[in-house]
Amino acid sequence: MDLTTTYMGLKLKHPLVSAASPFTHTLDGFRRLEDVGIAAIVMHSLFEEQIVGEENELNFLTTQGTESFAEALSYFPRPDHFVLGPEEYLTLISDAKKAVKVPVIASLNGVTTGGWVEYARKIQQAGADALELNVYYLATDPFQPGEVVERNYVEVLKTVRSQVRIPVAVKLSPFFSNLANMARRLDEAGADGLVLFNRFYQPDLDLENLAVWPNVELSTSVEMRLPLRWIGILYGRMKCSLAATTGVHTVEDALKAVMAGADAAMLCSALYRYGTSHVATLLAGIEKWMEEHGYSSIAEMKGTLSQRAVAEPAAYERANYMKTIQSFRPMV
Repeated sequence: MDLTTTYMGLKLKHPLVSAASPFTHTLDGFRRLEDVGIAAIVMHSLFEEQIVGEENELNFLTTQGTESFAEALSYFPRPDHFVLGPEEYLTLISDAKKAVKVPVIASLNGVTTGGWVEYARKIQQAGADALELNVYYLATDPFQPGEVVERNYVEVLKTVRSQVRIPVAVKLSPFFSNLANMARRLDEAGADGLVLFNRFYQPDLDLENLAVWPNVELSTSVEMRLPLRWIGILYGRMKCSLAATTGVHTVEDALKAVMAGADAAMLCSALYRYGTSHVATLLAGIEKWMEEHGYSSIAEMKGTLSQRAVAEPAAYERANYMKTIQSFRPMV
């Protein structure tokens, strides 16, 4: 059974990739992931705040409104609270490349072009096989046009892309008025891959202490429907690779991602919920399903359930919404 796939030009032994997570804070984490058979590893993010926290550009973005809410600044960790600083992050890349044979993909998380350029070059020099840009920006200014937000994503990509030779992916959020257009603009700006989607961690409300507090909830398979839909729509329309993340937990989830058109299916919450050995379980299940259904390779399966391949392409769009609403019958 040929499970190989190509993601951003990187030849992978199968589509299962470890998404950015705390698993990679140590070399032991890298080794554990390789030992269980993962095809590639996306490192935990190096945050822009760690690189250019003192620069005016970032300071302006992170302090707006703090004069109104005294506790607002507490949401930004002090530099000494990060597990690894920028230089330690670069050292870990170098050490990881010596410790494991699978591709190592670094991750930068930020908002502005700021200090990303210098560290993108340093990440390349440290030996990373590729770079994932996690542009985590929540637009809250009612006077800021959507075009400004979209242009910022494109400019960040162009700035980094012009400085490095390694493949660069952009991890997107689904919150654009026209996601297909945004994907096309990033593809044309030089993205080697699009990762769908960035999972914004929503704050919760503490009713007893009358406070807003951060809370992490692991994803479920249901959340995969959003990236699945858009990968199916974008497949065949982009030159760049597509990766599914958020909600990949089961054999069926991974198969759906590939058949929608994904080159890689990224795991994070599933590794926390079931342990890293879950990778082997998924691989065995994928091979069994392929054998039972007459598929001999991942390439043969890829995109077979994308919008351009299915008998009813409108099922990916408004027609599916209408059909679903009309067919639903609540239990009474």
